[in-house]
Amino acid sequence: MLAYCASSPPLRICSPQSHHPTAHHPTAHHPTAHHPTDGGSVTTPFATTGNGTDAAVDVRLLVRAATMYHVEGMTQAKIAERLGVSRATAGRLVSRAHAQGLVTVSVSAPAHVALHPELERDVERAFGLDEVVIVADEVDGGVLGNAALGQAAAPVLARRLGANDTFGFTWGPEQLAVADALTGGSCARVVQMDGSITSANYHTGVDHTLAVFADRLGAQPLRLVAPLYADPATVAALHRDSIVSRALDAAAACDVMLFGVGSVSTSTTLFEGAFIDSAVLAELRELGAVGEIGGRFYDAEGAPVASTLVDRTVSVALDRVRACPASVLVSGGDPRHESILGALRGGFASIAVTDARTARWLLDRQERRS
Repeated sequence: MLAYCASSPPLRICSPQSHHPTAHHPTAHHPTAHHPTDGGSVTTPFATTGNGTDAAVDVRLLVRAATMYHVEGMTQAKIAERLGVSRATAGRLVSRAHAQGLVTVSVSAPAHVALHPELERDVERAFGLDEVVIVADEVDGGVLGNAALGQAAAPVLARRLGANDTFGFTWGPEQLAVADALTGGSCARVVQMDGSITSANYHTGVDHTLAVFADRLGAQPLRLVAPLYADPATVAALHRDSIVSRALDAAAACDVMLFGVGSVSTSTTLFEGAFIDSAVLAELRELGAVGEIGGRFYDAEGAPVASTLVDRTVSVALDRVRACPASVLVSGGDPRHESILGALRGGFASIAVTDARTARWLLDRQERRS
């Protein structure tokens, strides 16, 4: 919330004192404004010859131009018209007001809203991400934590989707929470990115997730009717099947992807759903696996793990996830720390939604690495 503090000079664009925390950015400027940076003198109809009165007139003009621009929302063309100067001079007046310290900008969040702008920015910089969204709620893999992640990720997903886009997702509780929280956005197709059929009586929630996404996005649903793991010959046959290959090809070429990460432990959904057993877990641990996306495992640096599962997996390959223009990772909680870190180091995500505790842990590990 920006407000004008009536003091002259200097002019200040500031937030009310009651709103905390406040992030001060002395060099910030209007996001759509053009501020000349040529460093040249400002040509005005008033000559400043060192006379105190002339200097005061000059400062008044700078303050007036800055007020018109930042407080009253005028364009440079309108300022020029009102002050009787050229448009170029109007731009230089606003720029000079900044240069002389007449304008300061502060950005603040209301006290009742828990935001982490600095932490989000730090994680973005540490991992080269386009956007990070951090929730204040504690995330432990339970329903409430997943709901918090879903509510934070849903608007991010909605504004990243285009009307003609293909959107893909891996199944999991976080993705289900995103679908349930989604209230906006649209795309052409929504596709399941990984197989879900298992011999156990385990509900992945993929059918509900696909149906909700398709309904709320007004999109054509493409289900991947296949197991997550099968013997290599069956996997090859599935890739030749017209229905399965259609879904897999669409998933591999998605414009936007949404995924969670799984850990390498008995608490992972893949173990609980009997997709993998203890022998496979032991193999994965020995090979240094720390996490998985769509049933495909990677190590601490995000490199694919060459386990016996590679040729048995029916899902989008990790290199396709990495190549996606907008890939959204939604995950949090202590058990997922190593999995999230490996995914970020592997470049699989361009956007991450997580909790504050996980974000701080990720920063600490990345700083230790450097």
